[in-house]
This record gives sequence, C-alpha cells and structure tokens, in this order.
Amino acid sequence: MPDFVKNIYCKINKMCLIGTMLSVFLCTVCTAETPHLQKARSYTGNEDITGWVMSEKLDGIRGYWDGSRLLTRKGLPLHPPPWFIENFPTFELDGELWSKQGEFEFIQSVVLDANPGPGWEKINYHIFEAPNQKGTFLQRLDRTKQWFALHPNAHVRVIPQTLVQDRFYLNRFVIDVESRGGEGVILKNPNMPYHTGRSEHVLKVKKARDMEGLVIGINKGKGKYEKAMGSLTLKLENGVIFKLGTGFSDMVRNNPPAVGTTVTFKYHGFSINGVPKFASFLRVRAD
Repeated sequence: MPDFVKNIYCKINKMCLIGTMLSVFLCTVCTAETPHLQKARSYTGNEDITGWVMSEKLDGIRGYWDGSRLLTRKGLPLHPPPWFIENFPTFELDGELWSKQGEFEFIQSVVLDANPGPGWEKINYHIFEAPNQKGTFLQRLDRTKQWFALHPNAHVRVIPQTLVQDRFYLNRFVIDVESRGGEGVILKNPNMPYHTGRSEHVLKVKKARDMEGLVIGINKGKGKYEKAMGSLTLKLENGVIFKLGTGFSDMVRNNPPAVGTTVTFKYHGFSINGVPKFASFLRVRAD
C-alpha cells in the first residue's frame, strides 16, 4: 500500500467518534433492506405546476417509520429515545429528522448515534408523507394530522403545504426559503395516489443541484496536499465514474471519507459524457 494511503488511514483511525459511527452503519447496510419510498426529480421550469402544492425542503436525515421502527432511507435502524416515538401510529410515515438550517452535521451525529443522547431533544420529526395510505396526497396528510391531534407528540410536525398559483408565486416562495438559509422547495401533485420511486409528480427546486456518489478511490494530492488526499473517485447511481477534487476543507483532505462511504456534492449540469460539471464536495452522508 502506498505511504500516502497508509498516512491517510492512520489519520482516519484517530477520528474515533466518526469512525465508530461509520463502521456501525457500514456493517449494518449489508443486511438492511432499502424501503421503497418516493424520490423527487429536479424541476426544469417547463412543467405545468398550477394547482400543485409546495413546501420547504429540509436538509436533515430522512426518517421512515414502518409502523414500529424508525429507519433511514436505506433501511438502517435508528435509535431514538422511547419518548421521541411515543404515540406514533401503526401506519407508515415518511419525514425529515431536523432541527434548523445549517445544522446538518449536528443532526447527523445525533440521529445516527446508536446510543441516543440529549441532542434528540433538539430534533423534530417533520412529516411530509404517509406511504401506502389511500386517497390523495392531502388526504393522506390529513389522516396523519388527525392521528397526532388525538395522540399528541411534542416532537412531531406535519410540514405545511402551500398551493402554487403560478410560476411567479413559486419563484417568490423559493427566494423566501433560500433567504432564510433553506435548502430548496418540494413541489407535489396533490391529486396523485401514493407511488414509489422517481416520477414527474414530485419535483425539487434548488438554486444549485446536488447528488450523491459512492467513494471507490482516494487519490494522492499534489503540491501542498502531497501528503493528503487530492481527489476522490466517485461512482454515480447510473454507473458514471469521475474524480471529485474541489470543495474540501484541509480537515477533510487530511481525513478523507473512506472507500465505501457516500458523499454529497453540488454541480451545474452534465458533460456530454454524463459527468457532473463544476462538481464541488458538500458533505459525507452516513445515513
């Protein structure tokens, strides 16, 4: 093994807390069954969204309640304190575990810890769907509201939905969300029955797009980063492989994500070969 790789992994081993969290989740992911959930496509501006509803897209950890357990989007079990899931229904829920803007790292460290700590007191469960329930989207949310009206839980929120009047109204809403540090907006056709996977009926609106890639290689740096990581080799969901080399802090370069982990990066369009353009690292995703 090259010396620079040995040096990198030695530094990784010193990050005890993060290393422990990732190792637990990477071992569990092999046996976890990924839930079949909805996924949003990117809004292009050409869709007719009149009569749809919109809501703020929260930048937290997605939490799927299967009727008895709280799981990540990949099916990994979460370990909230018993009081956090008190009065949850026997039917399914889908939502975001979130505190406030700009706290993704805090949220991730709290939610993915196998030993629930006091940080959970700052987390709320923001529900945006009731999977596999009958009726339209708003009817499914109404059933959720009715349940928690009769079975209160102080850490549950049902995300408000706003009717889209036209594109100008949407643009104002997006500007308002982003001015408050929000990640973006979710658009949804309220008349559709529940469905899984990506479709043209659930869209995300963001100023800068982002996506995820699997780390399959760590590449040596040059110059001042000669003894650190220079770039990561990523594999996308569609099989495209490319090197991500910008957006890293010195701390990340000296303690890079391990092979097998998933990272999020932002980008602006694609090349003719399907490679993300102007890609820049955002964060490691351990969920």
